[in-house]
Amino acid sequence: MNIFYILIVPVILAILPAIVKRPRALGIINATGHLLVLSGFTVFILKADLPVSLFKLFYIDALSAFFIFTIAIVTFATALFSIDYIERDVASSLISRNKARAYYTLFNLFSLSMFLVPMAPNLAMVWIAIEMTTLTSAFLVGFYNTKTSIEAAWKYIMICSVGIIFALFGTIIFYYAASLVGVKSLNWLDLVSAGPGMDKNLIKIAFLFILVGYGTKAGLAPMHTWLPDAHSQAISPVSALLSGVLLKTAVYAILRFTIITNKCIGVDFSSKLFIIFALVSLAVSAGFIIIQKHMKRLLAYSSIEHVGIIFLGFGFGGAIGAYGALFHTLNHAVTKSLMFLGAANIIKKYKKDNMNMIKGVVSSMPFTGAMFTLGMFAIIGMPPFSIFFSELLILMAGFGRGLYLASGLYLFFIALIFGGMLFHFSKVLFGEKPDDMEVSKESASAKIVFIFLFVIAIILGLAMPAFLNKIIVSGVAILEGV
Repeated sequence: MNIFYILIVPVILAILPAIVKRPRALGIINATGHLLVLSGFTVFILKADLPVSLFKLFYIDALSAFFIFTIAIVTFATALFSIDYIERDVASSLISRNKARAYYTLFNLFSLSMFLVPMAPNLAMVWIAIEMTTLTSAFLVGFYNTKTSIEAAWKYIMICSVGIIFALFGTIIFYYAASLVGVKSLNWLDLVSAGPGMDKNLIKIAFLFILVGYGTKAGLAPMHTWLPDAHSQAISPVSALLSGVLLKTAVYAILRFTIITNKCIGVDFSSKLFIIFALVSLAVSAGFIIIQKHMKRLLAYSSIEHVGIIFLGFGFGGAIGAYGALFHTLNHAVTKSLMFLGAANIIKKYKKDNMNMIKGVVSSMPFTGAMFTLGMFAIIGMPPFSIFFSELLILMAGFGRGLYLASGLYLFFIALIFGGMLFHFSKVLFGEKPDDMEVSKESASAKIVFIFLFVIAIILGLAMPAFLNKIIVSGVAILEGV
């Protein structure tokens, strides 16, 4: 089945602003295009016999299909939300009509680069695609051209560029190790087959470069320092993309190298590294969440927490740990997108991001307030939302392997974060709204997006769809080397 539309649609949508001048028309076409990508790819994974190779340029197996599906959900949601959000920015003269058109071009170049990452069969192409995600999204971080947003964009570029250089060194060493056993290729399948014969010491060094390099882009602590600034300063729909799926493209890249590493030296080396970096990420995020005052920065530190949870699942390993980690990848993408888009509405209404100055959101914005409240319970891991179950699976994997200290620390940190998030957001959501603030009439597109993301979060908590379970189970098999 030809699935080039995954790449062709964003390319067409990126060119369209040169022809269509009205921002609202562009927004509607943009959302329609991303809906076609999501619906088309959903049909594809329902019917396709994976893996699928397209002219040796693209390769989709169950693992890459899972990540493409996750990206498609969030790009559609943010595209739909952008319709009214960008139009309000134009109406308030925050941006010009030309700037709005530039937004849709950058949005789709960013989406294109993210879709390229899991479709590339060659690990050099993966590196190029991830570098593309940095270059395209940097303009969206600094979109408003304020002092703080430009500073955040430059910080993002510089730190992630250092990280991507480390990843390049690691990729080169992997290639060198493969060439010593007669495999002169960076095709992922070729490297997997060469894995058992590679030099173990070279692979250990190479994997450290990969984990630090791509881990910087994934938001693992202590390489996370770009993330709170970039996520808080980016235009709000893009904050959802950055947190929901950009971080996951780097996770995907690390997983591809992990499979090769495990073939060469076994799972213990990568597992121990994952657990260490994961627990550091949880500790850092817990500390900053407790003392945080700014809403989008709080959500950014929450993303560091959840990336840590994902890597903890892969570190605990086994079928349960890997399943839980992949499941959590999707759950976090959906729920954090809901939270960032809800925060976008709140910040635009109150014209401030300091949570100490925001009260009574449920009263002033009934629909957004209700959805944000539900999203809060979902993101902190309350049942019956899906994050509760993926976190539980990861905990089961840790206790199942006898990793009691790591599992205990995991419980301790998420308990701290639970309390911190509940404390901050309860003050924002409840209480008396400002006397001079009218109850807002919220846009239809935002309501549809909130309902769409909420329904996914609750459905995945109540019953796993068969097609998604099949994709995750097959993805786990790939990670386990079966």
